[in-house]
Amino acid sequence: MNIKPEEITSIIKKEIEKYEKQIKTVDSGTIIQVGDGVARVYGLDDCMEGELLEFPNNAYAMAMNLEQDNVGCVLLGSEEGIKEGDIVRGTGKIVEVPVGEALLGRVVNALGEPIDGKGPILTNESRPIEVPAPSIIERSSVNEPLQTGIKAIDSMIPIGRGQRELIIGDRQTGKTALGIDTILNQKGKDVICIYVAIGQKQSTVAHIVNTLTEMEAMDYSIVVSSTAAQSAPLQYLAPYAGCSIGEYFMHQGKDVLIIYDDLSKHAVAYRAMSLLLKRPPGREAYPGDVFYIHSRLLERAAKLSPELGGGSLTALPIIETQAGDVTAYIPTNVISITDGQIFLEADLFNSGQRPAINPGISVSRVGGSAQIKAMKQVSGTLRLELAQYRELESFAQFGSDLDNDSARRLEKGKRLMEILKQDQYKPLDVEKQVEILYATVNDFLSDIKVSDVKRFESGFFEFMDTHYREVGKLILQEKTLTDEIKAKLEEGIVEFKKIFLQEV
Repeated sequence: MNIKPEEITSIIKKEIEKYEKQIKTVDSGTIIQVGDGVARVYGLDDCMEGELLEFPNNAYAMAMNLEQDNVGCVLLGSEEGIKEGDIVRGTGKIVEVPVGEALLGRVVNALGEPIDGKGPILTNESRPIEVPAPSIIERSSVNEPLQTGIKAIDSMIPIGRGQRELIIGDRQTGKTALGIDTILNQKGKDVICIYVAIGQKQSTVAHIVNTLTEMEAMDYSIVVSSTAAQSAPLQYLAPYAGCSIGEYFMHQGKDVLIIYDDLSKHAVAYRAMSLLLKRPPGREAYPGDVFYIHSRLLERAAKLSPELGGGSLTALPIIETQAGDVTAYIPTNVISITDGQIFLEADLFNSGQRPAINPGISVSRVGGSAQIKAMKQVSGTLRLELAQYRELESFAQFGSDLDNDSARRLEKGKRLMEILKQDQYKPLDVEKQVEILYATVNDFLSDIKVSDVKRFESGFFEFMDTHYREVGKLILQEKTLTDEIKAKLEEGIVEFKKIFLQEV
């Protein structure tokens, strides 16, 4: 067999031409210190702030402190099996969460991983957890109402789609209940709801998920949970992850409601992380940028302009106060970022006035322009009448004789307070709210005993549904109380009152 040298040469040349020289560079470093969910890494010369870092044992971390000779990072999970001297690799990516329709009805952790035992989430799309807020040009004014189903809120402190409204109060005053009621009221209204639990007990989150499932609200809801058992970095990331999931739907032109429960625990988690990273502490030992972590989160809530699809993200952050002190650091920060606050009082709650909303110091800075005209017509004097009632109530406690006008206002105030009471998980449609508030504000309940008011209300709704159903439909259709609707409504009120007083 003859082998020609030129053939061998040509084969070798072809093989050499086929060879592609690939040099893969990886930004890597070495762990020099690890503990308390925080690691310091030497190396990682090209590391970005917020970059996802790959640790041994399939663990991940997020770069937080870029210092001269090392990178301070927080571990997203357990530090088990991670030791000094281990190699860390940069991924060149910011932390992302999966987004999409597949998340509806699911419970996920701060990284978007399912924790409800219903199998993997089948979606190919993801979004970075940190995204710049929409600019002024990209926004439009808040002009559409987001009905909470709670009479006291929809009448006096209305919320618009794209607004940020703070729910603030002491522990055990019904803050979470307001949020859950608002989610339940979005059924059939084409609003996607996201509930973010930060530092809550696992039993509390399980109870909320069960409630939403029983009330068939999980079909349009997503729960992002980072419980008290999880590390501070995961609690810190949870609201940003929830916001990114919501933004995906907002950019598709949909309306989204997101509840952060609660940002007090979020600030505490961030403080723990910052102190472990040796950042200098400031007031109440919080780091200097604690205002910024909340402002950049809440500024992402917006009503987009029609050119961008007109979607909206409405945020209801929750803050827990200590003994009603709204002048503490975190409460004042979040009050100044949001477009209004709903203040819940322990004294009102304990006296049986639930929801325990104090309308005197609760405000909605932009929601008024989103309120339907019918509600404006019935609630115009409501806040003033309640303020006069509270003043007269404290005056009447001294036992002094009141003139007829003051006595009448006091009696009317009692009935208004009674009407504003509402059971948990029973949100009311806006047309029913308008009907009962119209009856109360226009003194139709003056000859009904205060103790009978709640019974009158439930009977009145049944009566209107049976005999005057068209009134509710007209209110929804016209969105205003025309003379014709008023006449029909008054006819219904008078007719039912006769029946009710005969029964009593």
